[in-house]
Amino acid sequence: MTPKKYLEQVRIILDHLEQTQLPAVEKAADLIMQALTGKGCVFCAEIGHGIQGDFLGRAGGLLAVQKFSFNLDIADKVPQCYTPRPRADKFERDLETIRFAVKASNLRAGDVILVGSVSGRNRGPIELALACRNLGVRTIGFTAMKYSASAVSLHPSGKKLYEVVDVVVDIGAPLGDAAVDIPGFDIKLMPVSGVAMDVAGWLIFGRAMEKMAAAGIPPTVYMSVNRPGGEDDGRKKAAQYEERGF
Repeated sequence: MTPKKYLEQVRIILDHLEQTQLPAVEKAADLIMQALTGKGCVFCAEIGHGIQGDFLGRAGGLLAVQKFSFNLDIADKVPQCYTPRPRADKFERDLETIRFAVKASNLRAGDVILVGSVSGRNRGPIELALACRNLGVRTIGFTAMKYSASAVSLHPSGKKLYEVVDVVVDIGAPLGDAAVDIPGFDIKLMPVSGVAMDVAGWLIFGRAMEKMAAAGIPPTVYMSVNRPGGEDDGRKKAAQYEERGF
């Protein structure tokens, strides 16, 4: 039965995280704690199909985790008779945009950013990690090592994500990500990377919150606005975060 098969694959992912990735979780949590106690910031870039959204503004989550995103629109229409004009390769333009975004952003040495690529081969996350590293920003990368081992990097450096980040979190997704055999299809279906990244992220943030509380400096956390007093608490917590920075 397909639902049970998928649940079995999710349990395999959870076992993988528990049995092999807790040291990486600890290292990542240490980076976050160091940033927040050292007047640094914590950012979350895109992590696999919008998973980063689950870490932002959630009840029981860190106010300190902020979105890192950018968009560049260029309006430069020319007459049809002038096209195509020679210009930089599309992929190089994309990489240059990432480098510019990091340079123009509020990212600073001592900050932390979370990035992700399931296959580890995509040029965008790799370039973002490299640009951040050059700036002194510490990086936490979510990737599937078995998948990455079979992938060819699309980045000009030939490197994969796990080779350019400070902490690697192996989310354990299989080659191709999909994990369930369903009769009638010639490929596996139902990906598991989203579940893996979401759980891994909360393991890291939970451990960081635990460590800071144990040190007597609990960070600002959200309470659900749908609880009694939640909206008032939210306003107070937002003011506290703006004043303290964590």
